[in-house]
Amino acid sequence: MEALHAGDPRQVGPYRLLGRLGGGGMGQVFLGRSPGGRPVAVKLVRPELAGDGGFIRRFALEVAAARRVGGFYTAQVVDADPDAEPPWLVTAYVPGPSLHEAIQAHGPLPAAAIGVLGAGLAEGLAAPATGRSPVHRQCRI
Repeated sequence: MEALHAGDPRQVGPYRLLGRLGGGGMGQVFLGRSPGGRPVAVKLVRPELAGDGGFIRRFALEVAAARRVGGFYTAQVVDADPDAEPPWLVTAYVPGPSLHEAIQAHGPLPAAAIGVLGAGLAEGLAAPATGRSPVHRQCRI
């Protein structure tokens, strides 16, 4: 985890932010705490995308899809506000290295591990709606 940057928010909705977990083209993911003290992953849409109506509609669809995905290989969707400025999504935090970090530390995954990873992804996507979202940070292989 990386420390919060000077311009980072310290709170999103009722969630207190503790540090940066990672980011991508769509947004930044932070480690946060729920009001009850549970660790959560908070995905915050990049400010430059927050004003794009088409992007916001796609983000709202992602939130709806995340709530429908379920299974053992997913993190529960805790909360979301696609209408906030900027929009955000909160899931349960599952500690572990990213796939990139695991490969950097240990080299390419063995064939058996790739099979387990693929099966887990397929199970998560095929599971009935349970209000869960795919895990972005867990890699326990």
